Amino acid sequence: MTGTVSAEIPVSADNRPRHVAIIMDGNNRWAKERRLKGVAGHKAGVDAVKAVVETCAREGVEVLTLFAFSSENWRRPKDEVSALMKLFLFALEREVRKLHRNDIRLRIIGDRSAFNATLQEHMAKAEALTQHNTRMTLVIAANYGGHWDITQATRQVAEMVKSGEVSPSDITDDLIQQHLSIGDLPMPDLMIRTAGEQRISNFMLWHLAYTELYFSPVFWPEFKEDEMRKALQAYAGRQRRFGQTDDQIAAKPVQQ
Repeated sequence: MTGTVSAEIPVSADNRPRHVAIIMDGNNRWAKERRLKGVAGHKAGVDAVKAVVETCAREGVEVLTLFAFSSENWRRPKDEVSALMKLFLFALEREVRKLHRNDIRLRIIGDRSAFNATLQEHMAKAEALTQHNTRMTLVIAANYGGHWDITQATRQVAEMVKSGEVSPSDITDDLIQQHLSIGDLPMPDLMIRTAGEQRISNFMLWHLAYTELYFSPVFWPEFKEDEMRKALQAYAGRQRRFGQTDDQIAAKPVQQ
């Protein structure tokens, strides 16, 4: 699905995604077009994050997952990675209380062992502060990769087999999913990628099996309320089949 909408479709509880996942792409290209350093694009992207979080919360989205830093992003120039870490820490220090005031729960997924102790401490404090909030769950994927997520879940299940808690024949999709980073949350209904790229880049590989995909040509710093609403409207016009036929869907509601 591309970022075009033929006609505006009202978004309601019946056609609204419960879980939206976003690959926030295009910060560097946005900065390059303006002859700025890459970090300027990342700083501008923070405003887009705020706008999208606010829009999704107002629209009744239950879970919003943002791909902030992939396990492959460590390969970027050291000065850019350092700036990203400082920006992440700044956001944790300054923005988490705003999330808390707005009843939004924060969860951070990914391998935290690569982050410094100060950043890990602020992650834990931010999650603890917001853990009982219920309006919406904001998931930040940091040092995250879909391969890593499936691997760590598989290791946990293997330990269960080793201890005799389960047998190999007990291993099911549901058991593995329970041990994924956010296996307790609804699977993503809508995955958005900005900046015109049309790939999922090792993001939530297990979770995206039946997710509707939406690719926007807009760079992330410019993807704000209007663009988010376009994506929600595009999703509202989709018919989700989950392997069923049109006749089956017409006969009864489809459950994931």
